[in-house]
Amino acid sequence: MEDLTERRLVVVTGASSGIGLAAAVDLARRGDQVVLVGRDPARLQSAGDQVREVAGERPELFRADFAVLDDVRRLAERLRAAYDRIDVLANNAGAIVLQPLTTVDGFELSIQANHLAPFLLSNLLRDRIGRMVVTASGAHRSGRLDPDDLNASLRRYRPMRAYGTSKQANILFTAEAARRWPEIPAHSFHPGVVRTRFGNDSRLVALGMRLLPFRSPEKGAETLVWLANQDPSRLVDGGYYADRRPRRPLSKATDPQLATRLWTASAKAVGIDG
Repeated sequence: MEDLTERRLVVVTGASSGIGLAAAVDLARRGDQVVLVGRDPARLQSAGDQVREVAGERPELFRADFAVLDDVRRLAERLRAAYDRIDVLANNAGAIVLQPLTTVDGFELSIQANHLAPFLLSNLLRDRIGRMVVTASGAHRSGRLDPDDLNASLRRYRPMRAYGTSKQANILFTAEAARRWPEIPAHSFHPGVVRTRFGNDSRLVALGMRLLPFRSPEKGAETLVWLANQDPSRLVDGGYYADRRPRRPLSKATDPQLATRLWTASAKAVGIDG
């Protein structure tokens, strides 16, 4: 384990509920200074209250909507102004989008909120980050990523395929970040099938979330917290984990050429140098 005598700063996106909030509470309980990023102001305030209960102090709260890339750029500016170093960036924000939606930036919502936004944020904070943990998913199996057409999911839209494509992108991004940024340990993980707010827009999905034996957010957050605390020398850099063990994702999420193409396409999409 790392020497954690110095208090670390951990930024958690998607921290207003679900896995992100559970991870933030756990990390705060362990003594880390946590920074919460979320979209909904009321839920973000409530999450801050829950962290304060275990930490004895209110965490810093930053509102940002990952469906708007200018929000991500402003978030990066505010984080850079506030902190000289971010010991851990937990790219956890994400959503399952139940119908085809295009963002103000012109991208299918799943690929933007789940991949392009954290890709942009990570690049804008690169010189501040000590390590990076990315919430991916076993749903990458249903992904059909085409870096030459990031909006391919909008045609004959299927929610789980669009979500899976964004999770495939998460795993490829993490591996490519580890290759390009060797000074920043980077890992992605599958949290299991977790009972969260994901299905709230669909009564059928929401009913399934209540009735089926899904994991709790706390259980889903365990591997995130574990990756944030492990000595990087004991981990596979750029690796994909589940239940605190390395796993091999499908070949379409481990193809280095595809990862390179995705990086180049993503950089072009968000307007940064690739």
